[in-house]
Amino acid sequence: MSTADVRATVRENVRATTVLLTVVGYALVLGTFAGLLPIYPDISRELTNQLSHAIAVVNTIATVSLALGWYWIRNGEVDRHRKAMLTSFSLIIVFLVLYLVKVGGGGEKEIVGATGVVYWAYIAMLAIHIVLSVVSVPVVLYALVLGLTHTPSELKQTPHKKIGRIAAGSWILSLTLGVVTYVMLNHIYDYRFMLVGPLF
Repeated sequence: MSTADVRATVRENVRATTVLLTVVGYALVLGTFAGLLPIYPDISRELTNQLSHAIAVVNTIATVSLALGWYWIRNGEVDRHRKAMLTSFSLIIVFLVLYLVKVGGGGEKEIVGATGVVYWAYIAMLAIHIVLSVVSVPVVLYALVLGLTHTPSELKQTPHKKIGRIAAGSWILSLTLGVVTYVMLNHIYDYRFMLVGPLF
């Protein structure tokens, strides 16, 4: 099957493609958390810290790229918008690989030293970050698949603009909260390494 045939098939089945990619992504993450994918090496505390720092850098750059993409499309700069969104998505794939290696290798940390309102603010931000990370996956993928299979003029006849606004907004908020909780955990308060085992 040629690339053109694949593109045409995906174009005609945007929702089904989105569902398939979402299921694969969720299965990879849940499989890692459940310990069903014995493909990750055990990692040291030093490597855990290095991966945490790398993830924060990747997410910060992705947030800036998303914000620029949003700015550019509001100003009619379609090519710049497209490049920014593809860059952001590529960075999220890099984040996912780094994160799965960290989690799969047992490199988890928990905050210590934060108490009272600060502790609960941290927990709330972390929870919102996680929930948005999970629920934004199909929305982001749907907007991406539409964008990759339709021309700019064709996209005007699709829900790309509306879905893209929701995807970018939730994505930016999730990434921002992730970076804030990273700073709190790694640079403001103390942390301890957690003993991580399979969830199930």
